[in-house]
Amino acid sequence: MTEVTVHPSIKLPRTGLLRHAPVRVLEGLDRLAVPVALEAEAILFEQGDDGDALFALDAGTLVVSVQSADGRKLTLDVVQPGNLIGEIALFDPGVRTATVMALEPCRLLSVSRGDLIPAILGDPQLGLDITALAARRMLLLTEQLHQQAFLRLPERLARKILHLTSQQDDIGELTIGQEELADFSGASREAVSKTLSKWRQ
Repeated sequence: MTEVTVHPSIKLPRTGLLRHAPVRVLEGLDRLAVPVALEAEAILFEQGDDGDALFALDAGTLVVSVQSADGRKLTLDVVQPGNLIGEIALFDPGVRTATVMALEPCRLLSVSRGDLIPAILGDPQLGLDITALAARRMLLLTEQLHQQAFLRLPERLARKILHLTSQQDDIGELTIGQEELADFSGASREAVSKTLSKWRQ
């Protein structure tokens, strides 16, 4: 993770999950945010790392994944600009429950727990609003896990693609490949390729 120079006029993106954030939350986080830059394939944090900050994605694409004891990987989410990452660490400090990697060069804003907690103590409504945003993101992740457990691959894959494209402000091509779609769907690349081929036919 590479930190860059703090810019006094930096602002969190007003897109994605943050599109629904109250102005007071955005302005409060703007004052505390520190810029972070990631190169493609760089790790923001790994499963098991200590967590003490949340991040807001300003530009680029991040992938959130978990790994089992036997080395199997499952992608939980592909994060687009305007979304929060790692917000649980602010309220329940401990180890990170997932690994977050940049799929392409990314710009993020980091807010540390040490900076945010005093702000929340001075303005309790700020804490309630941030908790509401975190809860909304947890609901999205819970829905993804439900699909993983109960839907067949074609349905899972279709919903994953709809989920990914719905996060984009402009309708366009999906920027992830079949390998990432396979990790995201909990299936092999061959199974994903076969399903996409059937759809094309």
